[in-house]
Amino acid sequence: MTCAACAQRVSRALQRVDGVASAQVNLATERAEILGSAPLPALLAAVDDAGYSAHPWRPAQDRSAVRAAEAQALARATIVAMLLAAPLLALEMGGHLIPALHHWVGETLGHVTSHWLQALLATGILFGPGMRFFRLGIPALLARQPDMNALVAMGAGAAWLYSVVIILHDAHQAVYFESAGVIMALVLLGRWLEARARGRTGDAIRELMDLSPRSARRLTDAGPEEVPLAALRVGDRLLIRPGERVPVDGRVLEGTSFVDCSMFTGEPVPVAKQPGDALLGGSVNKQGALTIMAEHVGEATALAGIIRMVEQAEETRLPIQALVDRITLVFVPVVMAVAALTFLAWLVFGPGLAAAITHTVAVLIIACPCAMGLATPTSIMVGMGRAARLGVLFREGDALQRLASARRIAFDKTGTLTEGHPALAEILPQPGITRESLLRLAAAVEAKSEHPIARAIMAAEPAPPAAQEFRIALGQGAAARVEGQLVLVGSAAFLRSEGVDATALESEAAQRAATGATPVLVAIDGQPAGMITVADPLRATAPEAMQALAALGLTTMMLTGDHAATAQAVGARLGIADVRAHLLPGDKLDALRAAPGMVFVGDGINDAPALAAADVGIAIGTGTDIAMESAAVVLMRDDLRGVASAIRIARATLLNIRQNLAWAFGYNIALVPVAAGVLAPFGGPSLSPMLAAAAMGLSSVFVVGNALRLKGVRA
Repeated sequence: MTCAACAQRVSRALQRVDGVASAQVNLATERAEILGSAPLPALLAAVDDAGYSAHPWRPAQDRSAVRAAEAQALARATIVAMLLAAPLLALEMGGHLIPALHHWVGETLGHVTSHWLQALLATGILFGPGMRFFRLGIPALLARQPDMNALVAMGAGAAWLYSVVIILHDAHQAVYFESAGVIMALVLLGRWLEARARGRTGDAIRELMDLSPRSARRLTDAGPEEVPLAALRVGDRLLIRPGERVPVDGRVLEGTSFVDCSMFTGEPVPVAKQPGDALLGGSVNKQGALTIMAEHVGEATALAGIIRMVEQAEETRLPIQALVDRITLVFVPVVMAVAALTFLAWLVFGPGLAAAITHTVAVLIIACPCAMGLATPTSIMVGMGRAARLGVLFREGDALQRLASARRIAFDKTGTLTEGHPALAEILPQPGITRESLLRLAAAVEAKSEHPIARAIMAAEPAPPAAQEFRIALGQGAAARVEGQLVLVGSAAFLRSEGVDATALESEAAQRAATGATPVLVAIDGQPAGMITVADPLRATAPEAMQALAALGLTTMMLTGDHAATAQAVGARLGIADVRAHLLPGDKLDALRAAPGMVFVGDGINDAPALAAADVGIAIGTGTDIAMESAAVVLMRDDLRGVASAIRIARATLLNIRQNLAWAFGYNIALVPVAAGVLAPFGGPSLSPMLAAAAMGLSSVFVVGNALRLKGVRA
């Protein structure tokens, strides 16, 4: 396929097959996605009848190889066409530019011989490298579904046929073989440049594929053996040496090392791994040798899932594309009509048949809708690829367009703005007590408890002394004897119930509670010893993320089921003024439905209903199946700054698409009248077929080049 009309033609051919519910054809990815029950042979036959060829979808590596082979074939065809076009152009146009050359040709070859030589060169171009235009364009024309190939075939073919008739009638008259031949050569050159540029739009997929090694070292009873990834099975034991990439998702059985997981976590520092820890395929073993057991292989790995999501994103059709499709559907027939009117007008009112053919050919060539067909999908491919490299995966195509226009964004609190689990925040001992001893004694009591707050204290002091005579007051606190001292840990009410006067700690505890922290009071042998506060800490990147969103002009709000005091405290620290607390899941849905166009960011597990109900749901950081299924956008890293990155990419991609469409439509609208010679009677410029061919090719290259600028969108 070479233009938007090609894609439309293939799509219509597929939709006419019995059993096809819908068919979407993407020009940039050269891929058709069909929903329905039609058998594969019928689908392939329909594409073949439409004048094209198709095969079942291939893995990314195979497609890259196919595209590279096609680009090489196009390069060879372009070189042959250029070698033939150079003497053709010199024989005809060189004489107009250099009179001495014109006389030399006349004296040595003779103008009749020169015309026959031009005919031979032009015929070699048209029916050699240029035969592809006739092979696809003529069937399309006969089927009354003309495309770009038909326009080029008609334009160059008309100039060649006219010149053949002239040379057979009187070889001394002016001929236009150079127009026919050079047009073909320039169009092929444009196609080749376009193919090279379009090849770079798939860099994201190739880079992701390169993260996975081609083979793995499997451990057997006979020793390690090198096997391809396709041969691996769940349960296989694999050896990963320092510097090697992990081939599959698995778990460490033996060895310790530091592993670079930045592709998934965004952390630049390698993470320590030891027996029992999970590993993701594509990460890099930096230090020691590891023996792992394969848990997910092939298409079941996390990396394969990311690649599938990027490929699906490349296939997306935004609502803005529907406008392009409708225009393209009628554009080529309109161009044919304009070309016919141009021919008749110049034939009747112009100097003759030669001028009529020249302007008609220029109209047919300049009006090719290649740039229109590439305007949207190339921007999507590059934008989605850039997003994937930043850890942002778009699951739904129209989410890109909706996110670009978003102005309000709501956040869940627990697990989204905060880490989602309590952690020790402060240690506040009374005079005469050290921080270390207060934590040590409190942790000894909490070691016997299963409460989440107890686990947070234990995480800060994992090796406390042993406790005896442990007892618990459900929902209030716990007591135990540690190193001969009676230690109480709990609320002020618990300490009072045990006969301890906690007045000295209560006012400060109330202040900490007002900020969203949970105060834990400690008494030793009947005397208040201090206070430990536990809180759900903010994500480290949350403040910077809120600042970035404010800079983008977005209004933020919080929707949480937590207590109002805690929620307000978190909102105040992050600059979120609109905080709504004590919300049940249904209340969150009502809040989202009451504000159309709302983006919701959640952790992708307990927020699944809200993520699905929002205009755009963004699941942060988990990478779980639930997150991927419930949200339109998934952030693969626990980094809230990815929300701003997603919005920047969405806005930049939509702006890029609009620029491409403005260029494509404006280019055709502006240059078709010039090519038709509308301005010539008033002394204005005209456009030769050769310049039209060069401009047409450069138009597509411009569109693809503009799309490639999206690779520079900042995080």
